[in-house]
Amino acid sequence: MKKLFAFLEEEYRKKTRKSYELFQRASQVMVRGGSHTLRLWKPYPFFLTSASGSTVEDADGNRYVDYWQGHYANILGHNPELIRKKLLPYVRRGTFHTGFEGSVQLELAEKILSRLEESGLRIRFTTSGTLASTFAVMLAMGYTGRDYVLKVGGGWHGSSPYLLKGVKYHPGRGFNLPDSAGLPPEFSQKIIITRFNDTEQLVEKFKKYGSRLACFIVEPFIGVGGFLFSSREYLETARDLCDRYGVVLIFDEIISGFRFAATGLQKLYGLSPDLSLFGKLIGGGQAVAAVVGRRKIMEGCEKAGKDGRVLFEGGTFSAHEEYLRAGLVMLDYLEKNESKIYPRIGRLAEELRQGVEKAFQEEGLRVVCTGRPNEVVGFSSFFMVNFPKKEFDYRYPEDVWNPDRSDVLLREEALKLALLLHGVHVVHGGGCLSTAHTPEEVKRTIEAYAQVARTFKRFLKS
Repeated sequence: MKKLFAFLEEEYRKKTRKSYELFQRASQVMVRGGSHTLRLWKPYPFFLTSASGSTVEDADGNRYVDYWQGHYANILGHNPELIRKKLLPYVRRGTFHTGFEGSVQLELAEKILSRLEESGLRIRFTTSGTLASTFAVMLAMGYTGRDYVLKVGGGWHGSSPYLLKGVKYHPGRGFNLPDSAGLPPEFSQKIIITRFNDTEQLVEKFKKYGSRLACFIVEPFIGVGGFLFSSREYLETARDLCDRYGVVLIFDEIISGFRFAATGLQKLYGLSPDLSLFGKLIGGGQAVAAVVGRRKIMEGCEKAGKDGRVLFEGGTFSAHEEYLRAGLVMLDYLEKNESKIYPRIGRLAEELRQGVEKAFQEEGLRVVCTGRPNEVVGFSSFFMVNFPKKEFDYRYPEDVWNPDRSDVLLREEALKLALLLHGVHVVHGGGCLSTAHTPEEVKRTIEAYAQVARTFKRFLKS
């Protein structure tokens, strides 16, 4: 493995000399040379100069087919002309922040709620998924008068202090450790972890903690945890348990909202959470997130509940007119073209998943791609490449992140660098497709994985 990494790093350094110089400068003024840890891969990131559609270009002139697509926010690709053209008249008029209410906020709110097709919902906007998840937990605590939170191991809900436990896998301890210093110990003690898609364990957790739980927060499609869909049984059980114990059910749809259909996954599953988090796509490439929920809970923003009023103030730039207008253009387009968009990128993603698995298989190396649709979701545009150490079905985040079950280092670091050498950028071994990706680019991407497979075979089987 050391020889593989040495080879990859040497070749990467040859290809990205200008990015290395910029990284050296950045390291003198910023912590580790940047402001988002996931973007600062080893030995250093390339520095972007342009992005359009499916591709990005770095400071050295290298072009990459990009499957991260703005942290999965750009379903139409980078800088889509559709949104730029629609925003141009407003940019010319002036879109600097004013701090006042505008009608576009109303239009986007109505659009989102209309696609959920449930009466009595209310929405409040903010600027990030972290803020949305934080406010949602606060609303649940204020409404119930309780202060325990149940979440799944491997679930990432942003850097909310109420949820910074059970994100990273710790060998020997699983997902049962806090993930951040700087928080009061009682925060971690009141975050209870359960296994994603494990219905029996979920029942046991509710039996033990149900009377103290303010909320259960879950991603119907878990992102960082491994691109896995919830089973219908799991979410239906969660809904029943929350009703029985008076717990607020929160669906985190920051990633999944409008990604698999022009609505939330909750509608496809036929379930109604008490609160939902939306972000990424609803901003059309801008900083927009939202909490949607039942009126009686959402009114905690303005009316005192069991614990008083919840100070859900969206922030200085919340409901920024330009941001919301971009989101409105995006959702309008997705709604009007729903029958074309999702099947197309879903089929391309399946071609990519199958092609990658075959490419490695031909070199005697086994990989398994997660991200495939299930019995509820017809099409999925996500893929994550995993290197299993034994035969099993990927059902849980533990399968993805336990180094005894999957080669995490090979996926997270070696595969990343190796693909960059062949003009492909991924995160966690894969990513998602946008409408800008073409069948030809998918074929080139499969060939890039095939070349990587040959390199891995040369170093790992020698």
